[in-house]
Order: sequence, then structure tokens, then C-alpha cells
Amino acid sequence: GAAPLGRNSRNSRGGANTFVVRPRRAAPVALKSRVDVRGSRRMTRAVAEGADIGGDVEGDADLSIVVDGDSDAQFTIVSIKATNRPGILQLMKTTLEDLGLSVEKTEVDMEGDLTADTFYVTGDNGAKVDDVYDLANIKQVIKVVLNAHYLKSNQGARPKDTTSFLETNPRQKDLLYSLMDSYAKNDVLSVQKSIVDHVEYTLARSRYRFDDFEAYQATSMSVRDRLIESWNDTQQYFREQDPKRVYYLSMEFLMGRSLTNSLFNLDLNGTYREALKQLGYEMENLVEKERDAALGNGGLGRLAACFLDSMASENLPAWGYGIRYQYGMFRQEVIEGFQHENPDYWLNFGNPWEIERPNIAYPIKFYGNVEILEVEGRQAYIWNSGEEVTAIAYDTPIPGWNTPNTINLRLWSAKPSREFDLESFNTGDYVQAILAKQRAETISAVLYPDDRTYQGKELRLKQQFFMVSATLQDIIRRYLVTHEDTFDDFPDKVALQLNDTHPTIGVPELMRLLMDEHGLGWTKAWDITTRVFSFTNHTVLPEALEKWPVDLVENVLPRHMQIIYDINWRFTQELRGIMGDDYDTIGRMSIIEEGDGMKNVRMAHLALIASHTVNGVAAIHSELIKTTIFKDFYQIMPEKFQNKTNGVTQRRWLAFCNPKLSDLITETLGTSAWIKELDLLSDLRLHCDDPAFQAKWAAVKRDNKLRLAELVKQKTGVDVNPNALFDIQVKRIHEYKRQLLNVMYIIHRYNALKAMTPAEREKQVARCVIIGGKAAPGYDMAKRIIKLISAVGDTVNADPEIGDKLQLVFLPDYNVSSAEIIVPGSELSQHISTAGTEASGTSNMKFAMNGCLIIGTMDGANVEIAEEIGQENMFIFGARADVVPGLRREREFFNVPEEFYTIVDQIRNGYFGWSDFFAPVCDAVCGAQDFYLLANDFNDYIRAQEEVDENYLNQALWTKKSILSVAGSGKFSSDRTIRQYAEDIWDVKPAKRPMPTNPKPYGKPHKM
Repeated sequence: GAAPLGRNSRNSRGGANTFVVRPRRAAPVALKSRVDVRGSRRMTRAVAEGADIGGDVEGDADLSIVVDGDSDAQFTIVSIKATNRPGILQLMKTTLEDLGLSVEKTEVDMEGDLTADTFYVTGDNGAKVDDVYDLANIKQVIKVVLNAHYLKSNQGARPKDTTSFLETNPRQKDLLYSLMDSYAKNDVLSVQKSIVDHVEYTLARSRYRFDDFEAYQATSMSVRDRLIESWNDTQQYFREQDPKRVYYLSMEFLMGRSLTNSLFNLDLNGTYREALKQLGYEMENLVEKERDAALGNGGLGRLAACFLDSMASENLPAWGYGIRYQYGMFRQEVIEGFQHENPDYWLNFGNPWEIERPNIAYPIKFYGNVEILEVEGRQAYIWNSGEEVTAIAYDTPIPGWNTPNTINLRLWSAKPSREFDLESFNTGDYVQAILAKQRAETISAVLYPDDRTYQGKELRLKQQFFMVSATLQDIIRRYLVTHEDTFDDFPDKVALQLNDTHPTIGVPELMRLLMDEHGLGWTKAWDITTRVFSFTNHTVLPEALEKWPVDLVENVLPRHMQIIYDINWRFTQELRGIMGDDYDTIGRMSIIEEGDGMKNVRMAHLALIASHTVNGVAAIHSELIKTTIFKDFYQIMPEKFQNKTNGVTQRRWLAFCNPKLSDLITETLGTSAWIKELDLLSDLRLHCDDPAFQAKWAAVKRDNKLRLAELVKQKTGVDVNPNALFDIQVKRIHEYKRQLLNVMYIIHRYNALKAMTPAEREKQVARCVIIGGKAAPGYDMAKRIIKLISAVGDTVNADPEIGDKLQLVFLPDYNVSSAEIIVPGSELSQHISTAGTEASGTSNMKFAMNGCLIIGTMDGANVEIAEEIGQENMFIFGARADVVPGLRREREFFNVPEEFYTIVDQIRNGYFGWSDFFAPVCDAVCGAQDFYLLANDFNDYIRAQEEVDENYLNQALWTKKSILSVAGSGKFSSDRTIRQYAEDIWDVKPAKRPMPTNPKPYGKPHKM
């Protein structure tokens, strides 16, 4: 090949400083077919060899090129004017470098669809190029390369920022745009380059030596790069369009793992899998290196995570807000049957999915006192805080499925207002210097501190206020960027959703910010507040409604207690105008609860009064709250009440976690559009009696059971029988969820098997019962139930007479990742709460969606699941919600089944050991203590279980019901729930950013 242009070389035409490329052959070479954007080096070689190129190549009609070696003493100036296609700037840089030129300075000017770029270049020796022959060669190469790029470029351009602060310097803005005017490429080679770049530059590891964990980190960062592109462009689009946005406030976000979810949503799973395989890594091994982001306790946090996925997939302008707990939900160990809580060090090795935003920080105040001053003829309230911390933002991009939109989850981390108290340290008070830092960071340290003590209650209140104060300051800042100093449009641009009562302290905080910080009067501030807040209630149990002692709130948040008193006074005055002096009812509805010498703030009442809408989360739940816990409010303000039945994202909970069933569904329906429109699953009903389809369905279930058996072996050491019916109950351990009823049935089944002859026993359905879930650290009864489950399992599993006809295992540390294996592998799932106690439940939806049959009461969402899939395809038992209160009143006189007491006595008398430890458990189900009516439902529960066995013996019938379960689950997509929230409560419209041309990550849905 020739020496690069500008290289110091001698030749026959001149001396040492002549820069020329001589042809080696006179014969021209026809190169039109070889011209492409990959070949600027090839093109350089062709020009050097004297080829006659480019003259007849059609391309960009607007293209003009000037290569000027005269007008500047230092540089050769290369100027182009061309139709602006993504990648021109980088292509020009690469082409000039391939020609041996060094680009010293670049100017970019854009006008409409045209770009005018100027490059100041020198040769390799730092001198400009001025030889006429060289200049002509440079121009010819650029012409061919740019024409080829024009003809072949179909990659989507990233949108330009029309709101940038760089309007006063358009050339700088154009340059910044051109540097990244196209999206990261998603072919296998580009993905590999991206991963290895992160190994080398981000992790500072050798690209020749990095282990699975480092490969996971680099892969995650590579995926995150693509999410950030989409996230930035989505947020830019929202800024330009200025739609009404919804902000979802939740103390819990049980997100689970992000790698597989992001890859599937971006439609890049196959590409990354192949890229890693060629690099010598298996995707399955890397996925296991990701720690679950366990920032939630159960259904509440998992619902919030599903909602974020659906908000992104529905293209809503939405944000999630919560806390970045340093230690998530504790890691559960079960040692000799006892739960041990260990810190979940999920952040110990970093979180590649989050983006720290140290520039987004807000002061959060606590304690102190309030001064009242006269300012310009009106009262002004000055909160002099006794403690101040700083909230720092951490962002996690949330991609939607088959959409270019990516929304955001912003979590707050508490830091000291001053990183280190140097004055205290220098004066010798080393301990105080460190304690101030620790006190601040404690606020975001632990999810749900034990609140049985005053200190625990105080910390939990501080957590809730910390989250909502930082969030509201952030929302107001964002609003004021485009709305100057007026709040007139605030309710038309902002919707705030309270996920249960935990964020309700945000009501007085918004009032304080509007009045004390931004100068609004009470009337205006209250009007805004009541138009932006809506409230989701997640309980029907009065004892579960959050309350705070008044003296605690006065101490921690003195200004907010004043505002709460003012809200309550105005509200009770309104009530007096409606109902006169009915002080009993007014007292029941008051925000301030008084009695037994104690005053409490009822947070649910505050949320109800301040919100324009309150919704339940299942049809039965929404009706129950109107007649029980919120009866008085419903009679006064019925227009506020709605139902929004919960849902789950079918992407994580079917398409991604159960790929074989997903493929079978797609193959059968002839489309994968069901991944977005779940109602399409109803067409599976057409195939439920087809033996061939049933055989395929059963084979998928068998494979998933084997995966679950491996998980059980890994976590417990127990080999379970994969031919047994897999009977699952996984959820938070609580008396109302009645894991104890399940255990009592297992004892009943064990006793029955023991009483049989071997021949009779052989005819019985083998049953493998798997129970999992965590007990709250302070919940003594739940911990005793875990021990009882383990003790019964030890006895049953060790009995040689029983063998594998009955097995019971407690699966420790149940989390999202475990559920992604458990749910597809289950055959029977237990949702057996006392009717009227479960608000909704969402795990029942996940199991039904994966072809698992449900045994349960008519409680929560079970009622609607029965309506959709048919009660004949479930195993329903137990008292209905409307009769439960009467049964409780009469429980002391109930004629208890004899076998129920036989089982209680068996436990009490130490058949499973630990008789003293289990005595309180036995007491809790006897007489009037049996609040959750285990005795009342016991016989009907046994009947339903016998029906399960009968159906399981007929595998064709069982498989048909499994298919019909999936076919009827379309209603239970969180996409449907979110659409209803957006239309009926938030009044928020989709804002889908324009789809890039030929957007590889967001192509047409296809088989997974």
C-alpha cells in the first residue's frame, strides 16, 4: 500500500517534504461495487493504486466538498455540506484518520436537514497538506464515502434537543449532537466491543482475564448504555411536549433482577447471549451473579415494580420514587427450623443498573421549632430545624416492551448535610464527628426498621418524610423549569399516587412547600394539594391502618403537625355543617384519634381527606372498605371511591420466566402480540381439548418442575419427587394468610397415609408441598409457624413408610428470582386467607397465568379470577366474606370438627417436638382466639383437597384446566390496571416518543 497522506517520504517528484500518493499501476480498477461505509481504508488503498472511482456514483444531491490547502497557514481545511444523516461526523473522522490525517479542530453547523462540517487537519508530521494531487485524492475519497453512507444509511437518528441552554452557541450544540447522533449498534460484534470496553475502561480489568461476576458487571453496563440513550431521549421528549406526568410514590419497589428483564424488553436477549457465548461466557451463569434488589417486603413492592414496567410499556410520562435502602429486606436463613435474619448486603459489590446523581440533592429537615413572623402584612412560618440531612438521587432506567420509551425509578439515599464535621474532629470530639454522619445515613439504611419501640417508630416516620420531601422538592423543581414561578398549572401537569398510607406525610409537606417556601396562601395550596393526590388502599384490616403518636409527629415534624391540625379543624367544621353535632361520627372520621390518654394521627384519614380519589385493589376489597374501615367517609363522599383490580406484568411473569410455555403459546396463537395484549390468550380455549396440544403443554410443565426440583435441592438439600403434585404456598408469613391451615392439612394427610395399608397408600396421589416466605422480625407468631412447618417436614420426610408419597419443605429466603422458577414449576397454588382479609393478592395471578391451578377462598382477587377462568377450574372452599363477622362472634360456641382438635393436640403433645414452643400456636386456633376461623373452614378445606387429588388422577382433565387457567388470565395484566389508573384517576395520556427509523431494539414482536 501507499504511504499515508502527509507522511514524510521521498519520491521522484521532489524532496523530503513532498506529500503525494503515487499510483503503482496505470490500469484503472472498477470499484463502484466495492464502495461501502466499512471501507474507507479500502478506499484509501484504491485511490493510492490509481483507481478511477466515484465519478459515476449517484448519491447525495446536496453534497459539496472543499479541500483547502492554501487559506490557513497551519491547517488543511476540509469543508463538507451534506444531507444530515446519523453518523456523518464520526464517519468523517474515521475516513480522515484512515488517510493518515490528524483532525485538530472541528466545527459543526446545522440548518434543517443539512449539515455543514469543517475539519482542520494536518498530516502525520503535524504540517498541513497542500499538494494538489493529495488534496484531490482526499476530496475523491470523501465524496465516495459520503455518497455510499447516504445511500446505505438507514439507522435511526437520535432526536435533537430543542430545549437546550446552548441556544446562544448553536455551533457547540450542533457539535454535541453530531458526536452522538445515532444509537449504539446492536449487532453481535458491536455488543462484544461494548462489553469488552467496559471490562477494560470501567472495571479496569484485563480483557484477557475477567471472571463471571466481572462479565456480568460489564454486560449490565453495556445494556445500561442502551437504556441511557433511550432514557435521555424519552426525558427530552417529555420536556418538549410538557405532558401531565404521574409520579408513583412507594416505600417499596421489589424489582428483582434487571439483566434478563432489560434484555427481553429491548429485544436483545438473543444478541447478547450469542455475543457472550463467543466470548466464552454463558448467559445463565452471569444472570446468577446479579443480586436481587430486595427493596420491598412482598406484594406491595412487587406491585409497584409491575406498575413501573406497565407505565413504560404503555408510554406514560411517569416516574417512580422511593428509598435506596442500603440493606433491603433481610436475607432469611432457616437453621434447625428457626428463622434468622441476616443483612442483605445487596450493594456491597455495587449496582451497575443505577446512576448516581450527586448534583440532584435536597435538604431534609427534622426536629426544631416553628417561628411565626409578620411579613408584608401576612403570617410567615419559619421552621428552624434541629437536624438536617441531604437526599441524593440514584436513578434506574425502566424500559418498556416494544417501545422506544424508557422511564425512571428515582431512589433517595440519605447523606449528612456536611460530609464530615471537621470542627468536632479537630477539637478532639472524634465520636461526635462520626455519629453525625451515621445518624444521617441510618435513615436510608434498612427497609422497615422494627417499630415496636419509640426509636423504631421515630426512624420509620423519618424514612417516610425523607422520601416524600425529597420527591416533592424534585417534582416542584422540574415543574418550575417550564412554568416559571406560577403554580396555576400544577394540577394539570402533576399527578401524585400514594401507594398505601406510607407516603401520606407528603400531604402536609406539599402544603408546607407551597405556603412556606413558595408563598402561596392556604386556600390556593389546599386546592392544588387536593387536585394532585390520589390514594391506593391495600388493606381491609383496621389494625393495619397506619397511625403515628401526635407527640412523635410534633417532635420530629413540628411544622407538619401544625398543618395536620389545621387540615383536621377545617375538615371537622365541614362535617359539622353536614351532620350537625354528631360528635361520635365526627370523632370516628377525625384525623386525630383520641382515647386512653393517647392521641394518634390517622394517616389513612389524612390521605382520604386530601386525595381526589381513593381506590381499592380488587372488586371485593373495594366494596368491603365502603362498608367497614371507610364506611363513614363513603357515606359523605362516595364519588371519591373506585376499584382498580391489581395486575402483574406478563412479560416478567410469563414471557420471560417461562420461555418454553411462552414459545408454545406464540406457536399456537401464531403471534407474540399477547405479550402486550394479554387478552389474546383467550384463544387458547380453542385448543384445550386437543390431545397433541395437551401433550406439549404437559411436557413444558414437566421441564419446569425439574427446574424447581433443582432449586429445592440447592436451597434445602432435599430431593423431591418430580412425579408428585407440586403444591405451593409462597408468600409473607402471616396468620391471616393461614399457612397454619395448610400445615394442619398436611398433618391430616400424613395421619391418613399412616393409617393405610401399603397397597392403599400406593394408590394415593404423591404430594410435594413447598412453603416459603419471610416473617417480620418482630412477628413472634409467624416465626413459630415457620418452626412448625419445619418440624412437621422433618417428621414426614424422615418416615420410611410414607416415602415420597408426601414431602414438605420450607424454602428459605423466598424472593423474586426464586419466584421466577417456582411459579412456572407449580401445579397447585394455595391462596387460602380468611375471606375478607386479603385486599387482592397478586401471586395468585402469576400462578394462574402459568397454568397452575388455585385452591383458595373467595377472597381478594380470587373472586375475579374465578369469574374469568371459571370456578369449575379452581378449588374453592371456605366461608364467604359476608358471613365471616358473624362466625367470629359465634366462634366460641362453634362445634369444632373432632379431627381439628386431634391435630391441635398432636402438636401440643409434642408429636413433632417443641411442645412448649408450639403451645401459643395451638392456643391461637382454639375457641374465641381463632380469629381467622381455621376450625370453621377446616372440613371444607379437606373436601377441596380431596377434589384436587381426584382431578390430578385424570391428567387430561388437569391439563385442560391448566390451559383454561392461562386462557382466562388476560384481565390480570398490570397493563390493563395502569390504563385504568391513567384514564380514570390520573388523567394522564400516553406520550410515546417518535420511533427511530428502523429501530433495531424495538422491532416487531416475534417469537421469544
